[in-house]
Amino acid sequence: MLNQIESLKGHKPVADDELRSVERRNFFTTSAKFGFTAAVVAAGAGTLYSEEAAAQTAQEEQEREKSAKKKITLATEYRIGTTRSYPLIQLNVKENLQNFTNGNIYVKLQAGGTLGIGTALAQKVQAGTIEIGQFSLSNFAPFAPAVDLVNLPYWCGENQKFVNLVTSKIWENQVNQLVREKGFEPMFYFCIDPRTAAKRRGLAGGPFKTPKDLEGIKFRVPGSEILKQFYRLLGANPTPVAWGETASALKQGVADALDPALGALYAFGFKDSLSSVTFNRPVPDSQVYAINKAWFDGLDKETQQSIRDAADVCLQQNLSQVPASRAFAMAEMRKAGVDFYVPTADELAQWKERAGAQRKEWDDIKIKILGSADKFQPLVDAANTPSKYFVDDI
Repeated sequence: MLNQIESLKGHKPVADDELRSVERRNFFTTSAKFGFTAAVVAAGAGTLYSEEAAAQTAQEEQEREKSAKKKITLATEYRIGTTRSYPLIQLNVKENLQNFTNGNIYVKLQAGGTLGIGTALAQKVQAGTIEIGQFSLSNFAPFAPAVDLVNLPYWCGENQKFVNLVTSKIWENQVNQLVREKGFEPMFYFCIDPRTAAKRRGLAGGPFKTPKDLEGIKFRVPGSEILKQFYRLLGANPTPVAWGETASALKQGVADALDPALGALYAFGFKDSLSSVTFNRPVPDSQVYAINKAWFDGLDKETQQSIRDAADVCLQQNLSQVPASRAFAMAEMRKAGVDFYVPTADELAQWKERAGAQRKEWDDIKIKILGSADKFQPLVDAANTPSKYFVDDI
């Protein structure tokens, strides 16, 4: 990891505003002529610059849609292309669902938050307005509280531990069953990278190395009560700020730091607002593709299994994309002058000792979600038990 960070030094910025402007114009032109989904697929295939290729893509989409027995909507929060720095693999999910069901399902992909983001999108999936949606576990938690367990710090923050956990039998039996009671069928939980400790420009001192460096820091947090308590235990001042207002809050000094994964920091344009990013790996900044359970239950057994097979391949594609997306985000942020810091083993131990899931302060959360704090240890054991899946860690 340190070698990867060092290798990014010395790169010079490359202006690409003009290229992006052309891409946007071509996307809107293709969308107006052939439809939104065809434009999305063309963008992913890199054929927006050729009207002939875009027309061929549109024809293929029309044929697939016409021959399918079922047409569904897959809605995601992020634009196509974000996978380059944030491994969402939206097009892979669409393709796999269509191919593994032998074309019996056609997926209309609505990307870029066009049908809502966060909790609003999760609510639409729960209500059946949308068949499948992608959202963060933090936004999923209000509808499926059991998944909020991953926000307890320092027990499944590393990528491999998270993947071990969410693909384990105990997670299936103890968590996914609770999720299903809320009207969702988990398709697959996917890996982004752990949350970080990112410091705004203009704040004195170097990167955050130990909890001592966070004392008094105004740390931006989302709505998660668990994350608020986490930063209080670290000595910081948790500062709730809506995601859409976070960039301006950093520039104005209303917030001093924030914690999304590196890919999210880049994808949402924070590269010019930050001085450093610390890979302290407290919790996974993870997401899920979830299906409306009533719709899924109405499918025949063969189609249900085909969707499960597609989900398994999607997960593997996501895991293989993680290091490439991270490398791109790091390179681009390094160009903007952002420094990266990897804590030593001793420093990481200080973070865990100060606020880790082993502390008694978290027992009430465990009891509230699981009914008993004793039920938490089997999940910890699952996170530490190797699964058949491998993912690169920071």
